[in-house]
This record gives sequence, C-alpha cells and structure tokens, in this order.
Amino acid sequence: MHVSVFSHLATTGWSMSLDSSLDSDNTLVVAFGASGLLDAPGPVEDVLAAYPRARVLGCSTSGEVHGTRIHDDSLVVAVARFDRVALREASAPVASAADSFSAGESIARQLQADDLRAVLVFSDGLLVNGSELVRGLNTILPPEVVVSGGLAGDGDRFQRTWVLDQRRLRAGCVSAVGLYGDALRVGHGSKGGWDAFGVERRVTRSEGNVLYELDGRPALALYKEYLGDRASGLPAAALLFPLTLRADTADDRRLVRTILAVDEAKQSMTFAGDIPEGWYAQLMYANFDRLVDGAGNAALAAVAGGDDNVLAIAVSCVGRRLVLGDRAEEEVEATADVLPNTATQIGFYSYGELSPLAGGKCELHNQTMTLMTLAEA
Repeated sequence: MHVSVFSHLATTGWSMSLDSSLDSDNTLVVAFGASGLLDAPGPVEDVLAAYPRARVLGCSTSGEVHGTRIHDDSLVVAVARFDRVALREASAPVASAADSFSAGESIARQLQADDLRAVLVFSDGLLVNGSELVRGLNTILPPEVVVSGGLAGDGDRFQRTWVLDQRRLRAGCVSAVGLYGDALRVGHGSKGGWDAFGVERRVTRSEGNVLYELDGRPALALYKEYLGDRASGLPAAALLFPLTLRADTADDRRLVRTILAVDEAKQSMTFAGDIPEGWYAQLMYANFDRLVDGAGNAALAAVAGGDDNVLAIAVSCVGRRLVLGDRAEEEVEATADVLPNTATQIGFYSYGELSPLAGGKCELHNQTMTLMTLAEA
C-alpha cells in the first residue's frame, strides 16, 4: 500500500505535485473540501484528471483536517494505492429524509460480496436521516463488515453540502466505496467527551428525526429555556448543547444527537438521527480536556495491524470544533500522537459520524471523534 496526502489552499495552491503514478484500479482517492467548491471546482477537477482510474470519494466539510492542521476553504486529498485490496464504488440518491433507509439498503446491495471487509461512506449532510441510512446499511451488511464515514458539512451555515459521486460534486446523494480481500487491515474508533447536565426528560412526541415534545412540553420552547440568550443563534448555537439519548434510565448505553434545523411554527427540532419516542433525553455540555482525551481514545481503538503505511481518516463533529475554538487542533494532534509514526491522517468536521460504537454494526453518532484506519497485511 502506497499513500500520498496533500492539500490545496486558495492562497498557495497545491502543497505538492499530484503523483499520477499512484493511479490504478485499486487506488482510493479521498477528498474533503469547502462547500464553496460547488461554485469553483477547479481543484477537484485537478484531482480527477490526475487519477482517472481511481475510485474517488469525498464530501464538503465544516473544516478540513490535513495531518495535525485544520483548514477552511481548502481541499485535502489522500491517495492510497493498494496492492492486494480490491475496490468498488456505489451511490444512491437521497432527495429527502424519507429516502435515507432505501439509500443505505441500495448501497449495501451494490457492494455486498463474500470478501467485503469494509465500507467507507459519505452522505449529503442536510437531507438525510443518518439513523435510517445506517439502518438500511445494517439490514444488508453482516456485522463483521466495518462501516465508517460521515455526513457532509457546511461550516455552521447549514445551507448546502456536496458529495463526490461518479466523479462529480452532487447534492442529495450518498456515495461509498467497498474494500475487499483478506489483505485489508481496518481499525475503527469513536469517542465523545461530553458531560450531561440538567433534568433527564422523556421523549413524549417525535417522528423519525423530528422532536416535538419532552415530558409533554414543546421541545423547542423547553430547549430555549436552557439556552437563554444563546437561543437567538439557533440552530448553530445548538451545536454547543447536543442531546444524549438512552432507551431507559437503567441503560448505560447512550447516543448523542445534534440539531440540524428548528421549526418555530411547530416548536420542533430536526436532528441528524432518530429521536425515538419513549426514550430519555438530556442536554450535554463540553469539557475541553475530556474532548481532547476522547479524540486520543478514539485513535487508540482504531489502531490496527498491517504494513508500515497506514491511512487514518478522522471524522469529528462541527460542534466539537465550535466548542474547542482555537484549541481544535489539539484533538487532531491527540489522534496523531496515538497513531503509528508511519500513519498519514486526513479528515473533516461533519454533521454526523458513522462508525461502530465498539464492535458490531455501524451506528450514527454526533459530537464524537471517529477514526477509520486502513492498511494492508
């Protein structure tokens, strides 16, 4: 396996020349960039021209990760040419949240094979219900297939996102690459670092990923009470105060959900994933040191065996970046410190992270640092 990572900044151009010698049918190109590339796709077109045979995947972001640096309005690219791992692309449209399950199911059917070992998947970040997308994938794929990826971002604007699909920048779709063969070594990890606070309330009315009532009260009004003066900044302000969910008060297993939109007329909130009725919800806030420690722990979980060349793909939530502010690079430094010295890291800040929690099938996460590592035996 041979890996090259580089970036394009508007001020300085490409950080290095694009090595076309890595192009092949077994080459994976992963690219993360600003939503503004929809208007000026020149750097993406450079990559596509340099690697005409490669399988190309990527999405828009709320910040691009190149090694231990975080950029905005850039394009970061990883090129990995495998020697003994085969690749296959798949995609599906997602015009609204209602299409999410069928999109996941379609991608899984396109990629399914006896020697499938991992799936890297990126989705439109605004139109999808991440929980349903994952449920569709899990309906078809066996639990031993590692599924990782994320939902495309658009800073804190929530206006438009793109995914690389069939070598074009598109909105309203999900795109994936399957990795095949026993030579693949894949690792994964996903950790948070947030603390719960306030009263734990029961979800008394919800539909899919739309929350209407907590303890019989309008959800948005109740949420605004907690936010106080910050409520005027919704939905972006909600990135600082996600919800944690669990099935019942005796359940130690929790999921975290981030708000994508609010509806003042219906007093509802739309989340990146499902908010099941009858579950219990509680607000969360950030602890700086715990967020950074969580990133390092995610990298510990993701370390896998293989040859000297390792590609690490980091997907962290935009909410974490907003909370960490000027300290955001500390979390990508924490992951780099744990990964092997020969590992190369790229990634992005997302509207949702896809990964197994520990073992088993993939789940949607919010407000986590998630990593997938790829190497060859």
